[in-house]
Amino acid sequence: MNIVFDLGAVVFTWEPVALVRQHFAHHAPTAEAAHALASQMFHHEDWAGFDRGTHSLDEAIGRMALRLSLPAERLDDVLAPMGERLAPIDSSVELLDTLRRRRDAGAPLKLYYLSNMPSPYARALEERHRMFDWFDGGIFSGDVRMIKPQPEIYQLLADRHSLVAGKTVFIDDTLVNVEAARALGWHAIHCTAPSRLAAELDDYLAPLNST
Repeated sequence: MNIVFDLGAVVFTWEPVALVRQHFAHHAPTAEAAHALASQMFHHEDWAGFDRGTHSLDEAIGRMALRLSLPAERLDDVLAPMGERLAPIDSSVELLDTLRRRRDAGAPLKLYYLSNMPSPYARALEERHRMFDWFDGGIFSGDVRMIKPQPEIYQLLADRHSLVAGKTVFIDDTLVNVEAARALGWHAIHCTAPSRLAAELDDYLAPLNST
């Protein structure tokens, strides 16, 4: 069985609404306004292009500042060190550790990641967290100039590691990304609470539990 993890909000904390409320409260004084601003900041081509690696963080900040009337210096202060600020989610790290121990003990199990992550953040994560040694491979969007839910990025991971669709489980917090994986024949879990992820994986791992 192949298990493919998204990283943001699945393995590492990623809470854009909380980020907006903490750093841009003057621009989003209510919960509703914070949700709206977070969507405008991070669900737009300005940010997607940075994720995809087709423009730099400076370009993303410049475009975002102009479009949303946000202070560019403040955006830079918040977004430039984001790779260092993303923190591991304890329950997900525990799950990964359990899975990699089972794999290393001989279970027919492989672990991968497929993440919409800009290259600067990816390098910061790789440098800071030894858990990347637990994976059998993976792809960061910024390194390949494609992002989920483009089917090509899923296929690239499958081609690189000879993944069989029916033996692959994909985990992501974004429903459209989950649906894209299912369209390719992958099993998929929409992760809305990382603390429940181990239980949600049980059905897929049941055949391994009996061996």
